[in-house]
Amino acid sequence: MTSVQIKICGVTNVKDAGACAEMGVNMIGFNFYSQSPRYVEPKVARRLVEAMPPGVCAVGVFVDASAEEIRDTADAAGVRCVQLHGRTLPDTCSELAREFRVIRAFSTDSQFRPEEVSLFDDCDVLVDAHHPNLRGGTGLTCDWPAARIARSFARFLILSGGLTEQNVGQAIATVAPHAVDVCSGVESTPGAKNHRAIENFVTAVRTANSSVNAFPS
Repeated sequence: MTSVQIKICGVTNVKDAGACAEMGVNMIGFNFYSQSPRYVEPKVARRLVEAMPPGVCAVGVFVDASAEEIRDTADAAGVRCVQLHGRTLPDTCSELAREFRVIRAFSTDSQFRPEEVSLFDDCDVLVDAHHPNLRGGTGLTCDWPAARIARSFARFLILSGGLTEQNVGQAIATVAPHAVDVCSGVESTPGAKNHRAIENFVTAVRTANSSVNAFPS
């Protein structure tokens, strides 16, 4: 069985980044969308990235950013994985995939078509809940059945949206994702992580991993 990986997003400080790494989190997300309450400046993110142990993937989160802006910010922050929300086209993702690990984010709104995930075959995929104004960290639960269908079109699927220690086991059993992503579900306030909640979330994922024999291909 392949264990489900864990991504903690919206990290803003070295204490929280260190706690995530110590608890065995696989990916840590830094938000470079200036309108987000979890926004972190690239130079601050770079200090956090440089303090992370090898093997933990630093992810830069962008919304409707140009390829040039993504490159410049990612280079300044020292991240080699970029998560793209908004209207980024397949050609742009393919271009960036020559330089970075690319995670293309989709929201399960009324227009979401799981099969469209296959247009981004150079990318990993993150499926999140839809919110009319916010991009991530909403606490809303995404459409799990739609995410499950999208998984069959994705080389690597990350499930996001409203996950907590209480529901992540059911989410894993329902969707069979390659990874799960949590932000507001392990926070005290936006951008400030609750370390006990992170520990409980990681434990819940590991429990789910141990209870599932195998995921379908």
